[in-house]
Amino acid sequence: MILVPEPKWPERIICLTEETTEALYLMEEDHRIVGISAYTMRPERARKEKTKVSAYITARTEKILSLKPDLVLAFSDMQADIVADLIKEGIQVHCFNHRSISEILQMIRTVSALIGQPAKGEKLVADMQDNLRKIKQQAEQLPKHPKVYFEEWFDPIITGIGWVSELIEIAGGIDCYQEFSTQSLAKNRIVADASEVIAKQPDIYIASWCGRKFDEEKVTSRVGWQTIPAIKNGDIFEINSTDILQPGPAALTDGVAQLAKIIKQWAERT
Repeated sequence: MILVPEPKWPERIICLTEETTEALYLMEEDHRIVGISAYTMRPERARKEKTKVSAYITARTEKILSLKPDLVLAFSDMQADIVADLIKEGIQVHCFNHRSISEILQMIRTVSALIGQPAKGEKLVADMQDNLRKIKQQAEQLPKHPKVYFEEWFDPIITGIGWVSELIEIAGGIDCYQEFSTQSLAKNRIVADASEVIAKQPDIYIASWCGRKFDEEKVTSRVGWQTIPAIKNGDIFEINSTDILQPGPAALTDGVAQLAKIIKQWAERT
């Protein structure tokens, strides 16, 4: 008689980016994590509890191997070399490439399925969908909807990625560069001529300079930008990149909440 083996779920997981780490913590499955990225900020306690094994596009392969992972979770083409090296070493790797809200939610479902806990993933997804629905319903009641210019980097100027554009719309804003949002690569979201933003006449300027501290003077001193309503009226804001530029739970909770607050205050004041 041949016995059908039971599936063996991963118990030693390494997360090379923050969003899968945060998802596992939120599902109360963080005991499975043995290694994380040095860039992980959420949750804060992960930095104290877990071994750091990678940066963003580089990793300490020997350190990863020493932890004997049965699954490594990676993200995007930027980590392709890391993934290739680990596969050559016989490590099981799942590389995500999610760039939209629906894909972020699917990432959570996939992670939960990979660990044999699909119900936990579905609950987390449902909670986040419910949060987004509530924010959207509140935004629909706003008397006005501002044009929002979101800047991911300052030199060259790079506009927001897909999920950021979607969150701006959910929060009640109109993304000035929605036409760029479907471009997953930053190089395809570069604004070649800063005067193009002047023509867009955004009501709100939001900076999230991908790990760099925001310098308001760099923006307000740009030639001709003093005629932009957002600059002229002082509607200049910063959202920490940790809260919105990671394609994971943070963006769908804290990130969108900050967007909604900024947009609501503008709409009620003008």
